[in-house]
Amino acid sequence: MTALPLLHATEVAAARTAGRPIVALESTIITHGMPYPQNLDVARKVEDDIRAAGVTPATIAVLEGTLHIGLEPEQLETLAQSKSVAKLSRADLAACMASGGTGATTVAATMIAARLAGIEVFATGGIGGVHRGAENSFDISADLMELAQTPVTVVAAGAKAILDVDKTLEVLETQGVPVIAMGQDSFPAFWSATSPLKAPLRMDTAAEIARAQYTRGLLGLPGGQLVANPIPVDAEIPAKTLAPIIAQAQADATRHGIRGKAVTPYLLQRIFELTEGRSLTANIALVRNNARLAAAIASELVSLTREAGS
Repeated sequence: MTALPLLHATEVAAARTAGRPIVALESTIITHGMPYPQNLDVARKVEDDIRAAGVTPATIAVLEGTLHIGLEPEQLETLAQSKSVAKLSRADLAACMASGGTGATTVAATMIAARLAGIEVFATGGIGGVHRGAENSFDISADLMELAQTPVTVVAAGAKAILDVDKTLEVLETQGVPVIAMGQDSFPAFWSATSPLKAPLRMDTAAEIARAQYTRGLLGLPGGQLVANPIPVDAEIPAKTLAPIIAQAQADATRHGIRGKAVTPYLLQRIFELTEGRSLTANIALVRNNARLAAAIASELVSLTREAGS
């Protein structure tokens, strides 16, 4: 049987050999989240935030049919300028690879790739979830099912605020996914640090989160953890400011017949326009904040594993 076309970047391969901590990063934020050259600048800053903590970043993408665990600098720059890049989730990851295509990984696809590479922690902006009106559209992100079955801790600023967050939390509970708020009782609301929703679990340190993941492994429990890390308060947009903007963006999407995978990018772009760019500034701040926490968790996990083996 032909081996899986999977390639580790030079930096990631060295970290694996040395047993150093690694944090996975998705690539849709580069190809579908913001324009060039801002996307490249942000991707580099996020990677550097992780390196500053003594951890190796692994930005994941499919390039010409090969699953790359980490990108070389020139590959990252090429991807940031590429057009018509596929947006890959669980359903289309294999098809893109089999056809020799190029695609950027969403939360679900990045989790799958991270598991294959033995990476236990993944930093992103916000997870997908139950879309508003899902009782009619049945639009529910594959991210939720992936969290239920793939053993990777995902650090995000909660679920994207354009979603039905209450229903998203209900689905995660039904699937047995631990949802851990970092340092607060409130579940963060992506661009806003808090929400009226109480987080199911609260932990105050990266060490606690790492121990919880390690213990899940000892128990033989499937699936990962969602760590809801609030956006820094000085970068947030208050929920009361966002509520009417999100409502208008939703109405615009309905009026224009936006459906399926096109919904999230449309809404994010419309909210960017309606907030005059504030949403993107907040998004960058929360992604970098999540990367720093993920790096700390990954370091703690490596320490736990070494202690157990000694």
